[in-house]
Parts: sequence; structure tokens; C-alpha cells
Amino acid sequence: MDKLREYARLLVEIGVNIQKGQDLIVSAPVDCAPFARLCASAAYDAGCREVVMRWTDDYLAREKYLRADSSVFDTTPLWNQHFFNDYAQEGAAYLAISATDPENLKGVDPDRLIRAQRTSGRDLKTFQDLQMCGGFPWCIASIPIPSWAKKVFPDCGEEEAMGKLWDAIYQTMRITGDGKAVDRWRDHIATLAERKKKLNDLHLASLHYTNSLGTDLTVRLPEGCVWEAGDDRTRSGQDFIANMPTEEIFTAPLRTGSDGVVYASMPLVKDGNIIDKFYLVVKEGKIVEVHAEQGEEILKAAISVDEGASYFGEVALVPYDSPISDQKLLYYNTLFDENAACHIAFGEAYPNIEGGQAMSKEELKARGLNDSITHVDFMVGTADLSITGTTRDGREVAVFRDGNFAL
Repeated sequence: MDKLREYARLLVEIGVNIQKGQDLIVSAPVDCAPFARLCASAAYDAGCREVVMRWTDDYLAREKYLRADSSVFDTTPLWNQHFFNDYAQEGAAYLAISATDPENLKGVDPDRLIRAQRTSGRDLKTFQDLQMCGGFPWCIASIPIPSWAKKVFPDCGEEEAMGKLWDAIYQTMRITGDGKAVDRWRDHIATLAERKKKLNDLHLASLHYTNSLGTDLTVRLPEGCVWEAGDDRTRSGQDFIANMPTEEIFTAPLRTGSDGVVYASMPLVKDGNIIDKFYLVVKEGKIVEVHAEQGEEILKAAISVDEGASYFGEVALVPYDSPISDQKLLYYNTLFDENAACHIAFGEAYPNIEGGQAMSKEELKARGLNDSITHVDFMVGTADLSITGTTRDGREVAVFRDGNFAL
């Protein structure tokens, strides 16, 4: 219980950094109710005005996608629109406890998944835009549930698998039970800030990725691009950490500036399905071919949600020798797997250019950033990944060698 309470306090105090008088929205699976309650108590301890719970359930989600009337996927109830959009406009903090069976929606018609995402993108646009541009503090974290734990540790019984996944997550979260996780996270963010500064000081114009899987990809960066780390700040000046754990340094690529082929280094869990052994062919920024041994139709659907879904919105650097990667675990959960390897996202770009947080969508697009209702990270880092940067003045710089930072 001591570690659980420390974890809850960490998410509230460092993750969303709840302020006195601020509301907190907690989204959590019903299986995670005991931990969600600890988060609520930690928030009230910190002076939260009100904690509002939003419960989810794998079973009901699958039943809905398989059996609900088709019209359900083209509309968002008004109460749900107001719930997300209104709280976002008020600046409420948002904590998502992400835990699900990686294959919960296997066999669901991809058309239903696409329509549901398009509908959400249309009707919850205010929430999503404010989330991407610092309108409110938010944090995504996770705890084990049996179906997920058994996927990660298939040779273990349920109880053993749950115990092992808990131990692994505590390790990634720097939680030992001594009550000092908050201090350790502050030190970790300071380390990421040092790497971020080195990258920003280079003023890179492009990155060239190569490895033995077959990746040979050039990614151009927009003028005035800014590298960021896992910590962020709202427009009102409230610090928060969007993903916990986090090991990445990331920026936004030029929408039309990517060319080549990129191979995924890990499976991707998308819409309750596993996509594995896949690669993308990219020309002038657009994904023109996708190939996958497993889940190819799901991948094709994912890049066709809207026009921007077939362009890149993020490039992120994570050393191969990092705390999560060193566990040698495949989590089947992007929150963890993306922080074990360099990754790229197709879809929406974060406003990673100078002054970007205050810019409108039109201004960001004019500066070369991608716009989409989706944002999907997939892992590309390997032990032999090489990334060579070219600076604005034409110098070549080794950014990654043998999977790790060369700076």
C-alpha cells in the first residue's frame, strides 16, 4: 500500500501538478478503481476543488463495438461533448489511467473504429486542441490489469503475472517505497532538460535514420523547431508531465519533409489490435505504402482517418540503453514501449516551434506542422540505430550511434 500511495501522490503532484482550487478529471477502468480512489484522495490532500471520475470498461467497450447500432459511431452525446470540452476550457487537470487488454477489440470491423475516431475528433475538437497546445495539464499513466499482465508474461499464472508487471512498472516510475519518488522525478526531468538543451543548441535542419532492419529515412525539421522533453507547461504557467514514465526528447517534423522507408522495431497496439512486423514507405512526407505481417488492415485504417493521418507529427529520441529498454520487456502498451525506443508518430503535431503554443492551427500549418485528429506513436529504435543530423549551416553531426545518444 505504501508504494501505491506513493504512486498516486506522484501522479497528482508531479504528473498533473494539481493546484489548490483546481478540478481534476480522472479517467480509469473499473478494474483500477482502488488505485483511482487513492489518486482522488491524493488530489484532495493537495487542495483539489473536486475530483470527477470517468469510468471505462474493456468488456463493455468490446460489446459496444461488436453489437451496438451502427449509428452510434457517428454521433457523440451532447453530455459527453460538454463533459470534455467544458472542463478543458475551464483548465481542469486530466489524469488518464490507461490499462486495457492489448487485443480487446480484435475482430471488430475497422470501419467502426475509424468512424468512432472521426466522430470524436469532430465533436471533442476543443478538448483535443487545448490538450495539444497547453490549454490544461494532463497526464497518462498505467497500472496492471490481469488480461494485460498475462499478455506481457504469458508463461505465468495470473497472480504471478500481475506481481511481475507491478514490479516492472514501479521500476519505470522510480518508486521504491521510500517516499522519495517525487524527488527522483525532479532529478530525472533535470537530466532530460540537459539533453534537450544540447539538441536545441545544434539548430538541426534534418535527421537521417538508418539501421539493419532496413530503415533509411530522412526527416526534415521546420524553421524554428524546438526540442522538448517529458515535462511541459500550460499557457497559464502550470508545469506537468504528459506521459509517466517518460524518457524521450521530441520535436515536430516538417509535414512534407520525410522521405524513405522506416521499419517498426516493436509491435504496435492500436484500437485494441496488435500490428506487428511492419514498415512504411514515405514520399514528400506522405505515407504511400504500408506493409505488415499482422494487423495490416488496422494500420491502413489508422493512416486514413483523415488527410493528416498519413503524415508524420512527431520524432522522438530515446536511448536504447534506458531504464525501460534495459528491462527487455515488451509491454504491448505504447506508453511504456515508446519510452524504450526512439519513435515516430503519424498524425497531429505538437506545436514544437518557437512561439508555437500561442499560434492558431492555421499559423502552425503555415509553418509546416501537420494537423490531424489522430496521433499514433510507433517504435523505430534498435541497438544499431544511427541518426545523423544536419545543422542549418550544413554541418553533419552524429546524434545517435549504436542506439544511443552520441552528443
